[in-house]
Parts: sequence; C-alpha cells; structure tokens
Amino acid sequence: MPSFISNLIKRVISIFITLLVTTMVMYGIMMLTPVETRAQLFMPKNLPARLTEEQVENMLQLKIKENHLNDPYPVQYYYWVKNLLHGEWGYSQTLGDGVLESIIRRSPVTAELTLYSILVFIPLGLLSGVIAGSRQHKVADHGFRFTAYIATSLPPVILAMVLLSVFYVSLNWFSPERSGMATYLLVRSADFRQITGLLTIDGLLNGRPDVTLDALRHLVMPVFTLTLVHWATLARITRTAIIDVKHQDYVVAARARGVPEKRITWRHMLPNAIAPALSSSVLSSASLVTGVFVVEIIYNFHGISEIATKSMQFIPDAAAALGFTIYSVVIVLLLMNVLDVIQALLDPRVTHGGK
Repeated sequence: MPSFISNLIKRVISIFITLLVTTMVMYGIMMLTPVETRAQLFMPKNLPARLTEEQVENMLQLKIKENHLNDPYPVQYYYWVKNLLHGEWGYSQTLGDGVLESIIRRSPVTAELTLYSILVFIPLGLLSGVIAGSRQHKVADHGFRFTAYIATSLPPVILAMVLLSVFYVSLNWFSPERSGMATYLLVRSADFRQITGLLTIDGLLNGRPDVTLDALRHLVMPVFTLTLVHWATLARITRTAIIDVKHQDYVVAARARGVPEKRITWRHMLPNAIAPALSSSVLSSASLVTGVFVVEIIYNFHGISEIATKSMQFIPDAAAALGFTIYSVVIVLLLMNVLDVIQALLDPRVTHGGK
C-alpha cells in the first residue's frame, strides 16, 4: 500500500507538471498574435452599439494594462493562469458566450458519449480477446480475427456513413442527434429537471424511463462508431496475451490437477495476461476522448466539438480555441491517470515496477 500511495502522489504531480508545460507552450504560441487581439479575450460580453472607435480603442488599451499584456512572458503567463483559476476564460465572439460557460453547458453531451463508449469497449474487448485466445485456431478465433481486421480497417467516418444509410435512412431504427424527447421536455416541461446533464441518468432520476430508453437509442450508432476500432485493438492485445500465458508451467500444472478449463482461463490466465490489456485500455481511452469530437460532428451531437468547429469557422477565435485545448488536455490527463490507478489496483506488478 505505501508503494501504491507514493505512485499515486507521483501521478498527481505528473498531471500538474504536464499541465504546466502544456499551458506554457500554448500561451507562448498565443503571444505570437498581436496584443490587441489578445486583449479581445477580456473585453465585456455586450459592448454598447453607440461606442465610438476611439472609446473601443481606449477600452482595449485599458484591458492591455489591466491584464499585463505588454509585460514579459512570465508575468503575462502568471496573470493568464490566475484568470483561468478564477473562472475567467474569456468571451467568445463566435459562441456568443463566455468560454467556460460554453464548455460547462456542452460537457454533459461529450461525457455521456465517452462514458458509454468506455463501458462498452473495455468489457467487450477483454471478453472477446479471452475467448479468442483460449480457443486459438478454432471457429470462434477465426471469426474474431476476421471481424477485428475489418474493424481496424474501416475508418470511423465511413462506418458512420454506412450506419446512417442503413439504420437511419433505410430502416429508421436509430436516429442521429441527441434524444428529441428529452430536448422537448427540457424546453417545455418545468417538471423535468436537468440534474447531471446525462439524459440517460436524468431520465431515471426524474422517473421517466422512457426518456432514458430514447436517449440510449440515440447513443447506439455514435457509441458503436466510436468503440469499434478500440474494441478490436484491445481484444487483439488480450488475445495475444492469453496465447502467451496459456502454455506457462502454472497453467499446465493446473490442467494436470484436473482444474476445469473455464476456471483456468478466468482465474489463472486472465489475471496474468491483464497487464498489457489494461495498458491498451488506457491508451485507447485517451484516443477515444479525442475521437469523440469527430463522432459528435457526424451525428450532430452538440458537445464540446462545437466549440472547436465554431472557433475556426470564420475568423479564428483565440478564446474558444484555447478553452477547447485546455479542456481536452485536462480530460485526457485525468482519464489516463484514473485508468492507471485502476490498473495498479488490479495488477500490483504495475505499482512495484513489475517485480
């Protein structure tokens, strides 16, 4: 346990160091833009239309002075981080709102899609990899290898187009966008409360399982699109790990003692093969977080991806672009470290350096 705690402390420190380096580089790049452009981040949300150009220029100069935008880089960076910590992320002209407010409002959409994708691909990847590896060269293994090959070869964009054509246009089983029923209730009904922002959970908390089922139905296609390649990657690594350990001495000895094959597979082989599988899960989950933005755009989910697309749509919006980047870095770092902690709990060899 002491080694686990020390390892946890190191991970927390690594998060802060990574954030520090990343934000320093980001702000350094932003300093390449004119100082007047950076001052726009701190301008009031709604400027009166009757202001003259001279008055606007005076306000810009005041913001430059207040936020130390003509000072050396370390001073500017310090005040920028201070503003971030106080929730002052700037105002986005393209979003028509504060950047932090826009991120908070859109986060539940991205979080729900990411959460269900992780809950789908990790268990299914481990399960199918174990089954394929324990039945090497049998029908189940050949079927898995063929399916995994197709899954890793099919770009998510093409897969999404196929799913939309078949299951939405032709069969009308599943729909893009988020739950229309929940959207209607949020706008028209005062009884439906948005508690977590996750429609599948809020439906249950409001006593409306029909809303939860409708929200799940709308998640089917984007979750499948997002998880297919990660499922295939995780399952192939798990299969390889199972094949590597199935002929180890302890497995042969267990078979010689008459231990049932299922017990050998799940109680002996999987715990010893889980380390590479969990490492793959961490990397796949981090990749999934960045891939979710593309899937949101394809299926018209108004999540965090909307901030990125709008910030670059016409004139680059520095406030929105910076906010999106910071959000992405923080989420990826937190998710990777949470999964690393779970991996250390399931496999103590990770904490002890494999000893």
